[in-house]
Amino acid sequence: MKMLLTLSLRFSIAIATCQPVAAQTNYFVDGYHGGIYGHYPLWVTKFIADSLSVHRDWKVNLEIEPESWDTIALKDPAGYAAIKKIINDPGDDVAVEYVNPSYGQGYLYNISEESIIRQFQYGIEKLKQHFPDIRFTTYSSEEPCFTSALPGILKSLGFTYASLKNPNTCWGGYVKAYGGESVKWVGPDGSAILTVPRYASEELQQKSTWQTIAWNNSGTYINAAFSQGIQRPVGMCLQDAGWRNGPWLGSHKPSSTQYTTWRSYFKLIENKKEIENWRLTQEDIKVSLVWGAQVLQRLAQQVRIAENKITMAEKAATLARLQSGLSYPEKELDEAWRTLLLAQHHDCWIVPYNMHNRKTWADHVAVWTDFTDSISENIIQRSLAALSATSNSKQKSILALNSIALNRNEVVAVQLPASSSTAIGVAYAGNSIPSQVVVNKDASKMLLFQANVPALGYANYALEDQGKSMVKDIASVSNNQAGDFVMETNLYKLVIDAKHGNIKTLIAKRLDNKNFVAENNNDFNVLRGHFYNDGDYAKSSDQQPEISILANGPLQIKLQIKGVVSKNSFVQTITLTQGQKPIDINLHIDYKKGIGIGEDYKQGGGYYATDRHKAFYNDTCKLVAAFPLSLQNQKVYKDAPLDVTESQLSNTFYNSWDSIKNNIIFNWVDVTDGDGKYAMALLSDHVTSYSHGEHFPLALTVQYAGTGLWNKQYTVDSPTDIHYALVPHKGKWNEARLNDETIKWNQPVITSITDAGQINTAFVDSIPEGLAITTMYYKGNDLYLRLVNNGSDQLKHSISLNCYADEMQLVELNGTIISGTKFSKNQKVGFECDIPLFGFKTVKMVNAGMRVKKQH
Repeated sequence: MKMLLTLSLRFSIAIATCQPVAAQTNYFVDGYHGGIYGHYPLWVTKFIADSLSVHRDWKVNLEIEPESWDTIALKDPAGYAAIKKIINDPGDDVAVEYVNPSYGQGYLYNISEESIIRQFQYGIEKLKQHFPDIRFTTYSSEEPCFTSALPGILKSLGFTYASLKNPNTCWGGYVKAYGGESVKWVGPDGSAILTVPRYASEELQQKSTWQTIAWNNSGTYINAAFSQGIQRPVGMCLQDAGWRNGPWLGSHKPSSTQYTTWRSYFKLIENKKEIENWRLTQEDIKVSLVWGAQVLQRLAQQVRIAENKITMAEKAATLARLQSGLSYPEKELDEAWRTLLLAQHHDCWIVPYNMHNRKTWADHVAVWTDFTDSISENIIQRSLAALSATSNSKQKSILALNSIALNRNEVVAVQLPASSSTAIGVAYAGNSIPSQVVVNKDASKMLLFQANVPALGYANYALEDQGKSMVKDIASVSNNQAGDFVMETNLYKLVIDAKHGNIKTLIAKRLDNKNFVAENNNDFNVLRGHFYNDGDYAKSSDQQPEISILANGPLQIKLQIKGVVSKNSFVQTITLTQGQKPIDINLHIDYKKGIGIGEDYKQGGGYYATDRHKAFYNDTCKLVAAFPLSLQNQKVYKDAPLDVTESQLSNTFYNSWDSIKNNIIFNWVDVTDGDGKYAMALLSDHVTSYSHGEHFPLALTVQYAGTGLWNKQYTVDSPTDIHYALVPHKGKWNEARLNDETIKWNQPVITSITDAGQINTAFVDSIPEGLAITTMYYKGNDLYLRLVNNGSDQLKHSISLNCYADEMQLVELNGTIISGTKFSKNQKVGFECDIPLFGFKTVKMVNAGMRVKKQH
């Protein structure tokens, strides 16, 4: 999102390119960025085609939202026909190359690995509808749309090259300056792709907060590159579609500068010897948004919910087809994916208040994700009904469906009809099992019970008229002699200070009775921040809260803490469930009007776009939830799509555009002691930032209210609701199977009241520890599933599935067959494959059906 006037940019180009440039040949990647959702006036198509005819030496690299071509074909058929011939050219020496086919132009670092894959697959599919012969060789983006795991994904899609430059649109960040003419960008799984990096000599532009010096091939940039030893320097700018410049460098382009497509440029440099391998980490992608702003917080939650729901729907629909023959809703799911992919558009995240078709981007995200959620929920309910119909019974029962590839023995919940008795219970195979009825404030009732549900399968549980707790170790809340509240399960003992509301003690019973709260510290789970309109720092522990017990066992306990932080009321609800590792915390805050939270730098008065110091960069002043830990010599690990990074940051703090740090919590951040013996993970229900430093505890960003990019006021217009959890554990993240815990936390067991009889059905027979099945879906009669190694150091894996197929194929994301195994008629699908840590494999089962393993 460029926010400068074209004329001022043209003037800047003229001045900059007048500096002496070395006579050696250098290159420039020009082109266009945008689309009907970002920016794409209909005159642009013909303008590009005509300009290419006039300027024969010009080359165009396109990053246009794929769906745009539906509109262009309809409303500008002449322009569409003219450019179609050009884009459809699959050769090496072409005038136009399509460099980013992702459907919604997402940032990628902030969405799930499955979303990233679908962004490309749906985008490429749409583009091939318009340009059947189109060829994709290079990934490049005008925005910082990068994530560390891209090499493996791009290679599987058929890409050969990538660029890590975004020289003229760095508002949301940039990649670390590193390396020379090219590097082999190595992903977390070991995949490597030939890449042009942001050179070590490619400095940030002076008096700018959106550019590096590569944005116009200035003499400064080209000469610095030559001095670094780069033989063929290349600069870049993908103009906003709608700018009328034509060739970006205009008449001031030196004769030594050649326009190029990325594909042509890479042909010049790909045979270079001794190209350095660069294992780029997520912290090398230095990106920032207005973390903590309510509008961003809300849309991040909406996207996360939709991501989880749609993959759960795909799996439920797949199981329903396998088990009951229910037609697979492929077209419905395609539409549900479409709106989710649009909600991941970078403009939604960086300019959520901007208007598009009389709605803000944030409004569009709400509509798009609501559509995805609605379709997904409808599919889930239809699938449950179909599965229930396979075994009818006169007795009411509960169908529990597990959408993940892990056997689950845990407490699950089902919504009860309003007329249900609170004495109701649950039985399996004629035996009563532990249960508990919780009556909510709105009088709705939830039945909790201990369920054992197979991996990617389901089980039925009978409802009993009279419940029996059957719990040996009862979860309970009580008061100690000091009046503090003691929450206790078979895993934890928490002591909550009655006077201040902080967690005084957090003992993990099965982790050597380790107390994870820092000694002599009263800030654990305390809210604290700078309320600049009130001129003070405040804590939620400054005033005594009102604490009450909402649920008191036997399976689950809940404690509610009502308090005030700087005149703003909040409610924290702490939930512990018997046998389950996450310590769940829901936070609700009602703010007074006109609240300001964060650093008070130029709040209200605003600042120039060139001002590098911006208040929203400074997390130390935002409202945070703090967790001082009793861990010495702390190390930090954090997840990202298909990656986990051991942080190399001494702290997460910065307040200036030229010193951005990647302080993002994707799903979780994990703090260990120096020996790696004990650790505490923090899980978040949305992508945001975290804080950590030598004298600053682990903290989750809760709120920022103030000036954001382009002087936009990021306000608080309604209550804030967020959900986070703490998971104490031993060892490193992979030893604790932290990614598995996260999957379970995000995708709970699905339940429904039904008339089905007793049945237990599993799709997965066996799968190695550390592997996940992130999605399952049908295309025609062929079943696809994605295997992801999110925690195993083993390379070779053996998988056994309770289904049959004519053939099992390992395929690339672009459909290329890697290998195949044919099966006899009654042979169960089983296979071995190599998947390194953070790698994935796509499995295609031709004409797949299910060999049902039932236990009646």
